[in-house]
Amino acid sequence: MQRSHIIPTLQAFAAALLFGASAPLGKLLLGQVEPVLLAAFLYLGSGLGVLLLKLLLVAWSPQGQQEARLVRSDYRWLFGAVLAGGVLAPILLLFSLRETPASTASLLLNFESVATALIAAVVFQEAMSKRAVAVILAVTVGSILLSWDGSGQWGLSLGALGVVGACALWGIDNNLTRNISAKDPLTIVLIKGLGAGTVSLVIALLLGNPFPPLSTIAVALLLGSLSYGLSIVLFIRAMRGLGAARTSAVFGTAPLAGVVLAFILFQDAFTPLFAVALLLMSAAMILLLTEKHTHLHRHEAITHDHRHRHDDGHHTHQHPGMTNPRLTHSHRHTHEPLEHEHPHLPDIHHRHIHANE
Repeated sequence: MQRSHIIPTLQAFAAALLFGASAPLGKLLLGQVEPVLLAAFLYLGSGLGVLLLKLLLVAWSPQGQQEARLVRSDYRWLFGAVLAGGVLAPILLLFSLRETPASTASLLLNFESVATALIAAVVFQEAMSKRAVAVILAVTVGSILLSWDGSGQWGLSLGALGVVGACALWGIDNNLTRNISAKDPLTIVLIKGLGAGTVSLVIALLLGNPFPPLSTIAVALLLGSLSYGLSIVLFIRAMRGLGAARTSAVFGTAPLAGVVLAFILFQDAFTPLFAVALLLMSAAMILLLTEKHTHLHRHEAITHDHRHRHDDGHHTHQHPGMTNPRLTHSHRHTHEPLEHEHPHLPDIHHRHIHANE
């Protein structure tokens, strides 16, 4: 993998680790909090945590605005992301966790990467190599093995299907967020967290959900700030360099953290199907991380705004007051047409269409 893609890959892994802990820990909290109310606390926690981080960064940063601000055209994508991934998906997941073993639910969360990749390729025409398709197939087979209910008649358990449905909604969320991933991720998560959390809280109040003790609310808010807030910030940053499909594929390692916690907290059984699914998903991650993609490609002229430096090969423009090319900053700038060949992934500068893939 190209050196410039190492940081976004590590960001995706860190996001996966944080989110992976949410399923077993969320299941633990479900004994004390109703699902809709817990979803509200998790997302409110993400928004409040990011708000605190944003205030600290503003106080500590002497360089001013480093990230691009959201503009009016960005809010349609953000609204859809909040509805699909912030309101509907977590509520469906938490209801499904009641009927699904925590370890199985954790590994089923890998289907989010499949849904994200399919939507990215079909709807947004993100480039998908044969290796990336093999990754999707491996994860899909693993998800089917885990969702098969062999306790009675052959069929898919309702709880497992609910987890898969939540992942599909998060796949929609990821692709809508991909379209604004160049903008300030803290602002995006702040709006998503507080917006989705408020909607879920109103629904919980209308349903008459009883409030748990303040200590339980505090734990839920803390879990949300890390597993949803910080995790989503890192996920958005990773999408800038890897694209939606590959970031989600790396994010598919999230269940590894969840599985370990599930075995510790709930003593879930380690079955042969579980082992096969784990091997398939691990092989998929190895395939993805060793992918190499290079060809002659053309950059059309584009004017946009995002966080950048002037020493990365794509930002050679000059402007008043620019003295240090390694300084990270944000402003509206124009890229002239360019044709060249180098290793790349579908980051914010390489979202061209591949005719033969």
